[in-house]
Amino acid sequence: MKVIAFNGSPRKDGNTFRLLNYVLDELKNEGIETELHQLGGRNLHGCIACYKCAERKDRSCSVKTDDMNECIEKMIEADGIIIGSPTYFSNVTAEVKALIDRSGLVAKVNGSLFKRKLGAAVTAVRRAGSLHAFNSINHLFTINEMIIPGSCYWNMGIGHEKGDVEKDEEGIEIMKTLGRNMAWLLKKINE
Repeated sequence: MKVIAFNGSPRKDGNTFRLLNYVLDELKNEGIETELHQLGGRNLHGCIACYKCAERKDRSCSVKTDDMNECIEKMIEADGIIIGSPTYFSNVTAEVKALIDRSGLVAKVNGSLFKRKLGAAVTAVRRAGSLHAFNSINHLFTINEMIIPGSCYWNMGIGHEKGDVEKDEEGIEIMKTLGRNMAWLLKKINE
């Protein structure tokens, strides 16, 4: 069993990164392989609506000039997908939006490639607006017939400056609970 996590923040070791690692640590403690993939700062672009992925049905995006197909491959190979984003004007970063749009379309037109995989959204926020970002990520999961494990609250951590989420005890517990619930569900599915 493997879970891939995507950090959509341009800060490689910022609040989103820290929250994702709390989830991944719980998965690792349960013997589940994990990988954290940095999206922020990478060469990723939005969907150009060419629909060549629907024509070719080769499990990849027809745009080969950026790093998106590497991300899509990792998503196809994984049993669980976590997408983390800071909250930018009540939504996800441009890199996360590109991942949602392009991977989502490729998955749909190739026979629901993400069907019955686990999907979890993780958001970092200064104060408010993260529910919209949280929902934007979950929309990818629901339209692709994925299973979304819950936690003890919505999967968000509060902090503005780099490292501030370490002071959010409730946010840390939310991430740990999410990781434990993902591990439990992955094991049940694979029994």
